[in-house]
Amino acid sequence: MTERYLVLADGTSYAGQAFGSSRETIGELVFSTGMSGYQQSITDQSYNNEILMFTNPLIGNYGVNRDNLESQHATCKGVVVRELARRTANWRMLTSLDDFLQQQDVPGISEIDTRAVTRHIRQAGTMRAALVNKITETTVAELQQPLDGSSLIATSATHNAYPVPATGRRIAVLDFGLKYSILRELTKRNCDVMVLPPTASLEEIHAVHPDGILLTNGPGDPQDVPHQTLALIRQLEEQYPLFGICMGHQLFALANGATTVKMKFGHRGFNHPVRNLETGRIDFTSQNHGYMVDRASVAATKLTILLEEINDHCVEGLCHQTLPAFSAQFHPDAAPGPHDTDYLFDKFMDLIDRHPVHN
Repeated sequence: MTERYLVLADGTSYAGQAFGSSRETIGELVFSTGMSGYQQSITDQSYNNEILMFTNPLIGNYGVNRDNLESQHATCKGVVVRELARRTANWRMLTSLDDFLQQQDVPGISEIDTRAVTRHIRQAGTMRAALVNKITETTVAELQQPLDGSSLIATSATHNAYPVPATGRRIAVLDFGLKYSILRELTKRNCDVMVLPPTASLEEIHAVHPDGILLTNGPGDPQDVPHQTLALIRQLEEQYPLFGICMGHQLFALANGATTVKMKFGHRGFNHPVRNLETGRIDFTSQNHGYMVDRASVAATKLTILLEEINDHCVEGLCHQTLPAFSAQFHPDAAPGPHDTDYLFDKFMDLIDRHPVHN
C-alpha cells in the first residue's frame, strides 16, 4: 500500500496508508463519534470542505449501498480511519468504501491512531489539516492560509427547484445542503414537497403555495450566508409555520437577532444527549455542527430556548414566542439513527394544522 501523511496546521504529522482517491487535499479536520453510518456521514453535505475522522476503530465493514446515500456527491475533503475493513459483506452492498471514495475523488488515510488525533483536537481545537503523499517545506505554510467557506452552500445546495410529490401537506424545503433523510421523513408523512434553492425569492416561494417552510442543514459558517437570506426567513416565519434543522436552526436564530459562535471542536456523531426544557424529556441525537447559537444572545430576542445538550448546555432548539416557528440544532431525521427525536416532524405537522395558511 502507498504511504500517506496527515499533517495538522500546528505541525503535528501522522504516517498512514493511502486509500480512496490519490489526490492530495486540505480541509478542516473534524471527528465523528458514530459507531456506524459512515456512508451517511461521508455523503452529508454539512461535511463540505472538512476532513472527516472516525473514532470507531473499524470502518468500511459493510461497504456502500444505494439506500444509505444522503446526497449524490460527497464534498468532504478526506476521510481518516484507524483500520479500513479488509473484508466487506452486506446483502445491499454495491461497492467497497475504498472504491466508493475513488469514484467520488475523496482521499482517505488508514492506520492512524485516531484516538490520539482526537485527543489532540479536543485540547487544541479544530484546525486545518492536509492529506499528502509527501511532506514538503511548504505543507505547513499552506495550512496557515484561511479556508474560504463563503461558497460552501452554493456547492452543496440545489440550483434548480424540484418536486417530491405526494397528496398531503405541501412543504417548501429551502435547501442549504440537505440530507435525503429529511425528504424521507417528510415523505413518510405524505407531504407534497417542493425543494427550492437557497437563492429562491419570496415570490417564488409564494408560487409554490406551501403550508409550511423547512430550512435544511448545510455546511460552513452561518454568518457567511447573505443578509437577504436572513431577511427572507423573517418574512417567511411571519407568513408560514416554519421548522429549521441544523444550519436552518442557526439561520433562524440569526434572522431573529441572536448570534452564533464557532465551537472548539463541535458535535459530530449519533450519541449526543439532549434535554427538552419544556417536558424534561431526554433523547439521544445525531449531530453534525461546528457552530452554535450563543446562549446569552437569545435573551434579547423573541426566541425561547427549547432544547439543550446535556454535557455542555449548547443550545439545541429554539421556538418563537409569538409565531409558529421552531428549530433543532441536531438531526431529527437521523440516519442511521437514533430516532428518538423524529417526533419533531410530527410537531411540525401539528403546527401546520393549527396554523393553516390561506393561499
